[in-house]
Amino acid sequence: MVAKIRAYKAPDDVETSKRYVDEHRKVLEAFGVKQVTSANLDWLYDPNTYVIIVESEDGEKIFGGGRIQIRNETMKLPMEGAIAKKDTRIYPYIQNIENYKLAEFCGLFNSKEVAGYGIGSIFLGRIGVAITSQIGVDYLLALCSPPTLRQCLRIGFEIIRDLGENGAFYYPKEGLIATAIIVNDLKQLPFANAEEKERILDLRENPVQFALEKGPKGEIALHYELDMKIGVL
Repeated sequence: MVAKIRAYKAPDDVETSKRYVDEHRKVLEAFGVKQVTSANLDWLYDPNTYVIIVESEDGEKIFGGGRIQIRNETMKLPMEGAIAKKDTRIYPYIQNIENYKLAEFCGLFNSKEVAGYGIGSIFLGRIGVAITSQIGVDYLLALCSPPTLRQCLRIGFEIIRDLGENGAFYYPKEGLIATAIIVNDLKQLPFANAEEKERILDLRENPVQFALEKGPKGEIALHYELDMKIGVL
């Protein structure tokens, strides 16, 4: 299988972002989820939001994606509203770190067509952490599902155990669990697995590259186009 992964500032390609939203919605509906806090579409025109798209070589199909949404005066992190319904401790938690540049890695999904290749669990996670060097983020937060938690920990996230039940919540609906996680040293990645750290740093140094990657289902050829030319840390 061959796919292209590219990253861009949300307002630079609104049409692709709208297609990403539609594909993400289909995946959520397949799990019986009709609405999540990260589904708010204000980010489409937000210059502080960055989108990662996994698509076919010709750009006709979207296989998956995610976005990094930087917290600012007009847009809070999607997870703030989601967690507050379950645990108001999210407010003081964010207040303690709000003087840093915070972002949430959210809206991750992969289509059924590429299930098993590691698009949503492995490759998007690495890329999300890698491109933070281009956008100057200090802390990267996320809510992850049980199947992706292990991989999130491998790429450097830690569980925020002060929230929920040891970091876990019922979200986006009863019966589904999400865990609050954070990377608070995006430069050094002290908690990342050595192999994953090496791959992330390579993507930072070489944001445009072609690689044959191994996923759970087999080999996948990926064209990485991650250079957003917006400066580095």
